[in-house]
Amino acid sequence: MIFAIITIALLGILVFAFFRQPSFGKLPSGLDLDRIRQSDFYKEGKFHNTIATPMQIEGVSMRKLIWKFLFDKKVNVRPDYVLPTASPNFNTQYMEQPTITWFGHSSYLIQFDTFNILVDPVFSKRTSPVQFAGTKAFPGADVFSLQDLPAIDYLLLTHDHYDHLDYNTVKELGTKVKHIYTVLGIGAHLKHWGIPKSQITELDMWQELDVLADVKLTATPARHYTGRGFNRNQALWASFVLEVKDTKLFIGGDSGYAPYFKEIGEKFKSFNLVILECGQYNDMWPYIHMTPEETVQAAIDLNAKALLPVHWGKFALAMHSWTDPIERIVKKAAAMNMPIATPMLGESFAISAQLPNKEWWN
Repeated sequence: MIFAIITIALLGILVFAFFRQPSFGKLPSGLDLDRIRQSDFYKEGKFHNTIATPMQIEGVSMRKLIWKFLFDKKVNVRPDYVLPTASPNFNTQYMEQPTITWFGHSSYLIQFDTFNILVDPVFSKRTSPVQFAGTKAFPGADVFSLQDLPAIDYLLLTHDHYDHLDYNTVKELGTKVKHIYTVLGIGAHLKHWGIPKSQITELDMWQELDVLADVKLTATPARHYTGRGFNRNQALWASFVLEVKDTKLFIGGDSGYAPYFKEIGEKFKSFNLVILECGQYNDMWPYIHMTPEETVQAAIDLNAKALLPVHWGKFALAMHSWTDPIERIVKKAAAMNMPIATPMLGESFAISAQLPNKEWWN
């Protein structure tokens, strides 16, 4: 009996210590929580989507979902070879034309003539609170690091999931960036990790601000959820519209398909490029991630001139094959006459130039 009590106590201490790691972040409190409570999207102690968004379909329990994810047979969810990569083209600190470099999954660098902005950077080997366990990057997709990048002016964070908000990357960037733009609730994590409050701006949904004289950023809706531990939806999730002179970009975070896309398209008229997720979907969770076909429709709803599909090519966070997202979205985009960019990992391309379209995954 004594041995059992001691064993249980030790296990409890280990679990408590594990969840005390800084990578789990921190929940908002104090003045941060007071501001969150003023948001129209925060009710009954958490943020909500404005349309019903179950985590999984009816009849599928969370236990069943986790069991199938962990133990069901999966085919080709990871490449069995080292992925080819390109060398990023950073000729100068700032590019003459708006330029994007994709590093896999949802991490990419946007360069304009006056600033560089890094979106949802994950340069750790795993999407996990620890680096000894968790989903590991594909071979070859892990070759990039922050040291490869030019000076970063701004960091943009869409939500707090581990495949978008990476503790190690943020800690390494630290105060090297001029400013961090994100949504309500994320600042609590960042301040817990040593980022000064003066360096962080949190936006509520539909809130806009002038980053520079001719640069406007607007937080726009997404259909998703947040949480790095057991408490979900204590921080907001969003997409963003970035307007720089005559160029408009839609920066999509994670989202299920929703009327939001058409609403945003009507408000902003058109976009030179929309960057949308097209991976990590499954029939069991159709409300929080889009299928590739839905991604193309979302681009059409947004009145996009071109589409860059992301959220694939680096991590296996669902049961589909690793090439399924890009194969399906290329086929659907062709059928719907939607121009699509398919850059290699690390490939830089100008938004106004001919889009990269090599099927490098084959």
